[in-house]
Amino acid sequence: MNSISQMLASSAYFGVFISLGAYLLMTAVQKKFKSPFLAPLLWTLIIIISFLMVMGISFEDYAQSASKISFFLTPATICYALPLYRQFNVLKKNFLAIILGVTAGCIGHFVVAAGTAIMLGLDKSIVCSLIPKSITTAIALGVTEEIGGIAGITVIGVCVAGLTGNMFFKIMYKALKIKNPVAQGLAMGTSSHALGTSSFDPKTEEVQLAMGSLAIVVAGILTAVLVPCIYPILESFMG
Repeated sequence: MNSISQMLASSAYFGVFISLGAYLLMTAVQKKFKSPFLAPLLWTLIIIISFLMVMGISFEDYAQSASKISFFLTPATICYALPLYRQFNVLKKNFLAIILGVTAGCIGHFVVAAGTAIMLGLDKSIVCSLIPKSITTAIALGVTEEIGGIAGITVIGVCVAGLTGNMFFKIMYKALKIKNPVAQGLAMGTSSHALGTSSFDPKTEEVQLAMGSLAIVVAGILTAVLVPCIYPILESFMG
């Protein structure tokens, strides 16, 4: 086992293969059973962590060999601009509703996240770490650093927010009777950022994908601007 682990750890691409292999496997499984609890992203994480623990491979070795995947993050993110461009008329038609909706979503998130953490008596640093959890990681880390949060907790919060939307968005829309594609996309992008928005089918849900992409950007900017302004008010409640 040690020799196999050492061989894998020394391979420049084993992280890429296990990541893509686990994701493709779980994508096929989800298509077959169609259960929200079989979200490929969640189970890919579980498979990778389990594999590393069983094989005794350090996370550092895995991260180094899987870093090639990050090369595709930029072009993948840029691809979100395509459905937005195609649905530009929808954007113009619903511009005011989009801005007001995303703003309300951001403020509501601040209040719920911080309020719940304060009611539970969590430490001030943890409260600060949870406030920016519903925006994309790059912006969230900058915000949490500015208000004294813990980067690691923020990253976990971002992942949980994204996975929750990715797994349960259809159930939530059905339960809340949200049928408007613009509202669906804005809700997802505002609350679950890119991880949740990626759950939309680009072939049949292009409007949702476009609005989700827009909400990711708007929510990120609004959070970066509003949190420093709202934080002093929240701080008074934290003592």
